[in-house]
Amino acid sequence: MPLLTVADVLRLPVIVAGLPRVMAGEEQLGRAVRWVHVTELLDPASFLEGGELVLTTGMPQPNDPSRLRGYVDQLADIGAAGLVVELGRRYQQVPPDLVAACRARDLPLIVLSRGIRFIEVTQTVHALILDAQGELLRRSQQVHEIFTGLTLRNAEPQELVRAAADLMGRPVVLENLLHHAVFSGTGGGTAGQVLEAWQRRSRATPTPDTVQASGPEGWLVAPVEHNGRRWGRLVAVPNAAAPAADPEHTMILGRAATALTLARLTGHTRWDRQAHTCALLELLGWSYRGRTEARIRIEALGIPVVGHRLIALAIGHHGATADETGLDDRLADALRGSGTRALVGRLSPDRTGVLLALARASAWQPVVERVSRLTEETLGAPAVVAVGPGVTEIDQVARAFREAEEVVDAIGPVTPHRPFHVPSDVGLPELLYALRDDIRVQRYVEHQLGRLIEYDERHAGDLLTTLRHYLAAGNKSIAAKQIGLSRQAFYQRLHTIERLLGRDLESGVQRTQLHVAVTALDTLTATGAGGWGA
Repeated sequence: MPLLTVADVLRLPVIVAGLPRVMAGEEQLGRAVRWVHVTELLDPASFLEGGELVLTTGMPQPNDPSRLRGYVDQLADIGAAGLVVELGRRYQQVPPDLVAACRARDLPLIVLSRGIRFIEVTQTVHALILDAQGELLRRSQQVHEIFTGLTLRNAEPQELVRAAADLMGRPVVLENLLHHAVFSGTGGGTAGQVLEAWQRRSRATPTPDTVQASGPEGWLVAPVEHNGRRWGRLVAVPNAAAPAADPEHTMILGRAATALTLARLTGHTRWDRQAHTCALLELLGWSYRGRTEARIRIEALGIPVVGHRLIALAIGHHGATADETGLDDRLADALRGSGTRALVGRLSPDRTGVLLALARASAWQPVVERVSRLTEETLGAPAVVAVGPGVTEIDQVARAFREAEEVVDAIGPVTPHRPFHVPSDVGLPELLYALRDDIRVQRYVEHQLGRLIEYDERHAGDLLTTLRHYLAAGNKSIAAKQIGLSRQAFYQRLHTIERLLGRDLESGVQRTQLHVAVTALDTLTATGAGGWGA
């Protein structure tokens, strides 16, 4: 609930009846009024704590300008919300020295030209303040229950941040010590509006020890800790609906920061990885309104886009999972340690995605080879590292990842192992491997080669081997020599194959059809699909 301000008090009928005029501190009328204090003492500051609106008839105020300035200095130093002087008893018009002193200290000075009952002012204002405090307590209990519920069901940090943003109606950002915007809730705005030039703006905003406004933009900042050390901070950014912090927003941000600290204590520690995974999936699904918003979101995570070449890597790891081995964390740490900017996150349970941001003139191959070596060392087994085409626009990243993932799907046991694979490595065996689960491929193999396989099984023959060598060599004499047969014996086998399959091996089209079928059979056999034997 917003604080009662000096401007709010001046709009109350009980004050309006006194014909108030603001004589100084016009820019400070947004100050919060914590209490109203009526005094005719010459040293009122000794009875104040800060935030009070002081009401006086001016009776104790001295004629000496220096002592008058001292009176104003006391109020300003203690943090009084403002000074209200009623004319008529001590002054017929406000002393210029008093106005000058208040202007010098930027202290709101309000002059009442008509007499009013101060007791009515205090009763009215104090009732409003107490109502606001009671509402704040009720609201505090509601917020406490919301974040307690989220904590008890182990809500993800992204959900906690969004809950804070929704409750406050203003953008909220969780950032780490490197000023990377790990998670954000836009509070009805857009990521582009909130995160533009985030690191520069964030570095200009100091982190206080408690929840309070900080920096040139008036961000509300709450530190987030882990094991007694500061991990990062939670930031609420002003917007048109909530241009300044109030007690309710301060309370909400503090509760959210506490919930995030508890989340880290209970095991939610891979926030950077979660943020990178979310960013990669958002790029793949393109959940942005345009290039600018996507660029701002990725750059807020510390990944440069403009002037860089973006390389998409898809890493397929079967068997040991990345969670068991800590692959994602190791890759992220190694790339960061080598000065390479990259997003590292999970695309699926058995696939890790890496988006490298490299200078356009730099070579990407050495970086990818390091990624491959570290992946195999971590997993303890060969892995498929596929590289998509390099792109320079953020909206081209999804296409690059799709191509890299298609390569991962195509690299199988019949493909020679390499540190990394690119789309041009996908040949006929790889294409058929990618289609290995398609029943149409299995039917094609059966239609083309079924009778030959059955004949070999019944007669313990090796006609399929003969056909395989012939199709691979493309020459009868060379193929006969490779399998150690005379040309006559080899030719006889080919005639038997032609008769069994009803094919003409002199036909280039029919040879191609059989070559595809044999390659598919070898691929399916190597992966255990189809139930065939060679």
